[in-house]
Amino acid sequence: MTSEYATAPSPTDRLAVAQIALVGLFVTALVTAQLTAAKLLALPLPAALPSVGAEIVLPGAALAYALTFVASDCYAELYGRRAAQVMVNVAFVLNFVVLALVWSTISAPAVDPEFAATFEAALAPSANIVLGSLLAYLVSQNWDVEVFHRIRDYTDGRALWLRNIASTASSQAIDTVIFVSIAFIVAPAVFGIGEPLPTAVVVSLIIGQYLLKLAIAFADTPVVYLVVRLARPSGDGRISAVGAD
Repeated sequence: MTSEYATAPSPTDRLAVAQIALVGLFVTALVTAQLTAAKLLALPLPAALPSVGAEIVLPGAALAYALTFVASDCYAELYGRRAAQVMVNVAFVLNFVVLALVWSTISAPAVDPEFAATFEAALAPSANIVLGSLLAYLVSQNWDVEVFHRIRDYTDGRALWLRNIASTASSQAIDTVIFVSIAFIVAPAVFGIGEPLPTAVVVSLIIGQYLLKLAIAFADTPVVYLVVRLARPSGDGRISAVGAD
């Protein structure tokens, strides 16, 4: 008697598993980005760069957030434009659920007030960071999906590497400019929240962060190819009924 667990997974099974895994990766990376945004990282460079210096300064969320573009590009390729847009915009709403849960935990009475203060300092995101990250997310993620599919349509499903790099590189540029500008220029100047930064520092943040994100865009291309090849029944990287809109 043959057990159902002994049979090889069907193409439909692979697509179902990939869908759950990619949505899970997208949401996990997004939540991690929210919770790690408060810490600033200083990544040393082999040599000092003009307008950047000897190190790249970026929020801790940048590394986790870069994974969302890997997940969304794989998802867009496998399940189509509309499905990717739904995932991106539903996740945007869920950002507010994460913030509500974090703030409700912070506001609740604590057994140890000293630890509660440390907890709040570590997890409570500043308003300017939240505002900048939410606006940057909404614009850049939807741009990523749109550009990805425009290139896919133009190339008749060929050159996955091109749409992955072009959509991620352009959307990461938009994300970086919006986030840094809102968080460190607009929010302090217009709404009086957060600390304004000198223009030279803002330029340095934008250039440094984007260089790192651009490197990630190139580095993640083999990963996108691998995921698509493992999940897609045809495995040929071309448009199929699976990824059609």
